[in-house]
Amino acid sequence: MQQSLNTDQVFRIGERLKARGDTVAVAESSTGGLIAASLLSVAGASAYFLGSSVVYTLLSRRELLKITAADVEGLLPLSEPMVERFAARAREQLDATWGIAELGAAGPSGARYGHPAGTCVLAVVGPVTLTTTVQTGSDDREANMWRFTGAAMALLEEALNPAG
Repeated sequence: MQQSLNTDQVFRIGERLKARGDTVAVAESSTGGLIAASLLSVAGASAYFLGSSVVYTLLSRRELLKITAADVEGLLPLSEPMVERFAARAREQLDATWGIAELGAAGPSGARYGHPAGTCVLAVVGPVTLTTTVQTGSDDREANMWRFTGAAMALLEEALNPAG
């Protein structure tokens, strides 16, 4: 797999999480576990990494995150409010300091909701909450997966900065 992840950034995130005594739980969809793998690539990750789930299907969202129809009622698919709900649920499920969630359409086709390939929404929920939308303009599945993962790391690093 091609990697376009900033390993220095991931190391800084891991070190900051360890220094703060913070913990992380992840729920990801189109990145397929790359966010979790990135966080786990730092030596000593067991100090901050509580767990993750790949919630690629409706069934996995229901069973692993316990997301119900009522939890997302009125929320648009692939929206920042929806991914924020997923991050909050991941955080709650494992009693983590931070919840990180990603929902997206990596490609080569778009989402069934009409979003083009290369669309991703991300949320970090914890002492501060941040969300973002990524539009790569590409239908390259693997490249998008890595770009979404990099964007998740950037969002987490921003949340961990003193200014938040």
